Amino acid sequence: MHNQAPITRRKSTRIYVGKVPVGDGAPIAVQSMTNTRTTDVAATVAQIKALERVGVDIVRVSVPTMDAAEAFKHIKQQVNVPLVADIHFDYRIALQVAEYGVDCLRINPGNIGNESRIRSVVDCARDKNIPIRIGVNGGSLEKDLQEKYGEPTPQALLESAMRHVDILDRLNFDQFKVSVKASDVFLAVESYRLLAKQIVQPLHLGITEAGGMRSGSVKSAIGLGLLLSEGIGDTLRISLAADPVEEVKVGFDILKSLRIRSRGINFIACPTCSRQEFDVIGTVNALEQRLEDIITPMDISIIGCVVNGPGEALVSTLGVTGGHNKSGFYEDGVRQRERFDNELMIDQLEAKIRAKAALMDQSKRIVINHLEK
Repeated sequence: MHNQAPITRRKSTRIYVGKVPVGDGAPIAVQSMTNTRTTDVAATVAQIKALERVGVDIVRVSVPTMDAAEAFKHIKQQVNVPLVADIHFDYRIALQVAEYGVDCLRINPGNIGNESRIRSVVDCARDKNIPIRIGVNGGSLEKDLQEKYGEPTPQALLESAMRHVDILDRLNFDQFKVSVKASDVFLAVESYRLLAKQIVQPLHLGITEAGGMRSGSVKSAIGLGLLLSEGIGDTLRISLAADPVEEVKVGFDILKSLRIRSRGINFIACPTCSRQEFDVIGTVNALEQRLEDIITPMDISIIGCVVNGPGEALVSTLGVTGGHNKSGFYEDGVRQRERFDNELMIDQLEAKIRAKAALMDQSKRIVINHLEK
């Protein structure tokens, strides 16, 4: 593995969303949000289970009505991952989902009415040990802030966030996290930088309404990558106009690229040229689909020729270097006598990866059992 100094995380307090720790050095949680109608319980549960299969840590569900709150009750009973209820304006919905076991409330205190309504939600959250997420969005700033600043600015997002934070402070409630999202990368990044200096609570990162699969992933990788590399951020969501499952995959890929958190396979593959001895692109695409169930962290290098292949294979868990008809195979940086038939590459490499993952998992269990004794 390549050597790299670890990123120094911003110091923050810790909250728990269900059993998932957030902040104070806990692994950065990857979150997504359902895009089904919440009242369609079967469809929403199916989507959450699909998110669970790719490793999501937390799922947010929109609960806009009391009917949706009733549906939430049944959804919660059928899934394992912690659920955040996304609520706007109606404090009664927050009180209802709290009774149904919600793990976190995404609700801006200043938007749910008078002081007594705010206090009733905060008291309920305190009583049931439910954290709150304050979610500020550049596209929905308060009218007076729009007039004051003319347009969304980092200072405007910060002021909006601090209004809500001040309410919770006044009510002596500190179990919350905050987000200051914007669709503009620079606006979001600077807003988070300012907020990080103002509060000690965890920060939830996101470039909101980032766009489609390709453009949204790029914008999110740039914005979140900047913040994460500075140690800012405790949870994240990649907001894509795409299948929520893709949001989770991209989120883990960003963390993996920054070596902050590893889950599953990190494929190292050449972009291909006329030197390639086998179909690199087809091989990688097929293996990514086949091996989505592998959660063991490992680096797999798939290089089509001997120019860069050996160098990448030396620092990979498993590596393939393209050769005429048959390709070289490396394990833990050591060249093996066995070679892969280029026509059977996908099946042979899949078998090797699965066997290696099983061996690594077994070794990890042995170590854990030894430490527990």
